[in-house]
Amino acid sequence: MLYIIAISLLLILLIFTIRSNKKRAIKNIEKISVPNHWHSVLKDNVLFYQKLTEKEQQLFREKMAGFLASVHIRAIKFELEELDALLVAASAVIPVFRFPSWQYTNLTTVLIYPDYFDDDLQFDSKAAHRNIGGLVGTGRFENQMILSRKALHHGFHNKTDKGNTAIHEFIHLLDKSDGVIDGIPEVLLEKQYTIPYLQLIHKKIEEINNDDSDIRNYGGTSEIEFLAVAGEYFFERPKLMKRKHPDLYKMLASCFIK
Repeated sequence: MLYIIAISLLLILLIFTIRSNKKRAIKNIEKISVPNHWHSVLKDNVLFYQKLTEKEQQLFREKMAGFLASVHIRAIKFELEELDALLVAASAVIPVFRFPSWQYTNLTTVLIYPDYFDDDLQFDSKAAHRNIGGLVGTGRFENQMILSRKALHHGFHNKTDKGNTAIHEFIHLLDKSDGVIDGIPEVLLEKQYTIPYLQLIHKKIEEINNDDSDIRNYGGTSEIEFLAVAGEYFFERPKLMKRKHPDLYKMLASCFIK
């Protein structure tokens, strides 16, 4: 009996400690100063930010500051500029902006390569098949993300292509938050919507593969990639998606707009 009581007390203490640490972390994030010039940088470069109200823009910048305080951004063979880091942080915040609180607990580091890279993570001009713009790491790269600097900037400079590589990869991280990347966003979907969601995406994947959709072809390769590709479209061209894919827009809105 004493053993059971002791174990119960330890569990209560552990839960209290975890909750206290979480509250402390949130308070620390709130205390992070946000440079005033971020506003003009984001207004010039991030369309999602431009469409927010003044109050929402302030919250967006605060969430970015929290992300940058908890995730290390490292440039590989080039000198990191502030805009590089801000675009990464904006990419992280956009998919979860409407969530009351969110931290990417499955991410510690973002590595930025100067150019596109191949399957062996080679990015110099001698590598033959450099066509990867980003990936979520596994194995020795677990809890890391790798992004091409060119792909990162292209995602924000081209405002008509319905694509954004960095947002794509952060949606993969959201998908992975339940332990596996499978294209079924349990953290986003209410359980009763899982089957309707799967039915809808299978229909949309079939349309892509029948060349009867404006959703990027890569979205037709798997449920995993469909979620990330459709998510890019949702955040980059929401009005167009709402007009061309109202059912998909409504489903994704239920996921990302809490």
